[in-house]
Amino acid sequence: MRFLSLATAALMAPAALGAAVPEVRPARPGFGCGTHEPTQAQIEATKEIVVLEASGNYSIEARQTKNVDVYFHVVAASTALSDGYLTSKMLDDQFKVLQTTFAPHGFSFTFKGTDFTINQSWADDGAELAMKKKLRKGTYRALNIYFQRNIGGNFGYCYFPTKVASGSDDFYYDGCSILFSTVPGGSSTNYNLGYTVTHEVGHWFGLYHTFQGGSCTGSGDFVADTPAQLSASSGCPTGRDSCPQQAGLDPIHNFMDYSYDTCYTEFTSGQRTRMNTYFDQYRASA
Repeated sequence: MRFLSLATAALMAPAALGAAVPEVRPARPGFGCGTHEPTQAQIEATKEIVVLEASGNYSIEARQTKNVDVYFHVVAASTALSDGYLTSKMLDDQFKVLQTTFAPHGFSFTFKGTDFTINQSWADDGAELAMKKKLRKGTYRALNIYFQRNIGGNFGYCYFPTKVASGSDDFYYDGCSILFSTVPGGSSTNYNLGYTVTHEVGHWFGLYHTFQGGSCTGSGDFVADTPAQLSASSGCPTGRDSCPQQAGLDPIHNFMDYSYDTCYTEFTSGQRTRMNTYFDQYRASA
């Protein structure tokens, strides 16, 4: 969607990218993507990123491929597939989807292994912090993905990059929780090709929904080359145009919309830059 002009963004941005962004955890929605709405502090940090990208000093860094260590955690109520357990093939196929969808955008992934935990409370997203303090691995630049039986009716949620201290609660919260049935071969109809992970990891890299803000005239997702979008898509509605007074049809094929897995195909060039900028500013040196 459209974003603020450079001058406006600069005036509204905080003093420094290194400023801490406090975590406020509003209630998650009960369907679709459960990633928290960005806080005002996170929005201000995004405005700083917009200024940095517009400065012209970032293009070389954005072209460099970045490697991310990945840890899978299967958290199930039992060893039955219906209770959240996953097979090695499902996990291998999910990792391949992760690799394939982000490779064109400057990221590669190193698979560091899978651990399996049988805990009914954790499988149903109870005691999130306790679970992550027990299971999380690696530094803040490492991606931890938790596959669970139930996550409050959502398909997944993740945490935006921010400034955290190693060992703090926000450090442990970081990562993505994914409904187990959305992996390739899972049982979630229309959402079982593994692209829920792609969508949520997009948030982990700093992307908002393409319909962020629910407005045809606001700043939206702060990415210039995603068309304005009033609301989330459903299915694969070819020709949908929720903002007919603005240029472009709704980006129904974009991984940051809410389309069916069979409809997803792309991130934009602007989203690639945004993910790389956020990674370099918040995760690369962790």
